[in-house]
Amino acid sequence: RVIWLLLAAAFVAILNETTMSMAIPHLIDDLGIDALAAQWVTTAFMLTMAVVIPTTGFLMQRFSTRTVFILAMSLFSLGTGIAAIAPGFEILLAGRIVQASGTAIMMPLLMTTVMTLVPPHSRGKTMGNISIVMSVAPALGPAIGGLIVQNLEWRFIFILVLPIAVFALILGAARVQNV
Repeated sequence: RVIWLLLAAAFVAILNETTMSMAIPHLIDDLGIDALAAQWVTTAFMLTMAVVIPTTGFLMQRFSTRTVFILAMSLFSLGTGIAAIAPGFEILLAGRIVQASGTAIMMPLLMTTVMTLVPPHSRGKTMGNISIVMSVAPALGPAIGGLIVQNLEWRFIFILVLPIAVFALILGAARVQNV
């Protein structure tokens, strides 16, 4: 169950990486910024991930699995909330950076937990499930983002994800065990 919870949390976090790509034209109009500035909403997310992922090993050596999960989902949820209510570009960008920090912690945590909990004879199947999550989520992101911005305001990309992230945080805080 812990692995399925981590997979679901990772799916939502990775999905959110690419949903914003379809919102860029709306950000340009709504926030009064140019295309180069709007692109930073996705670029900053990826750069933050590249910086934070290597630090996750340090965190995981010093804190319990449960604490690291709560940190990751708290950051992701906080960043999602900030982005949802962002009055301007700078706050939106800050929200995306906080959100990316949580996502970046979640990926190595998922892999380490799988390698710890899953017996060697079952790891192939579990790693296959992780591969599906890591490849399907970013592929679905633009389609879901496009659907949202076509029918709703761009903020709903975050508003719709926030309850899911908070639910995963609460469930994980109750169920994730230290491994």
